[in-house]
Amino acid sequence: MVQAYILIQTEVGKAAEVAGEIADVTGVTLAEDVTGPYDVIVRAEARNVDELGKLVVAQIQSVEGITRTLTCPIVHI
Repeated sequence: MVQAYILIQTEVGKAAEVAGEIADVTGVTLAEDVTGPYDVIVRAEARNVDELGKLVVAQIQSVEGITRTLTCPIVHI
């Protein structure tokens, strides 16, 4: 199982709407609208890195109002 945080920038005024829509995506365990350089922080999980990439590109980045994403896989050192 691969887990990651996905940091999202949105169009002005769209953070809550984007977080709400992403929260319903299969594989997303948490979606919160926040303040700071990013507007939404998502925690997601997938079976492997390829599936995580598909989740981000095909399902999360396609949400209207998103301008940029940054995917940060979780590592346990």
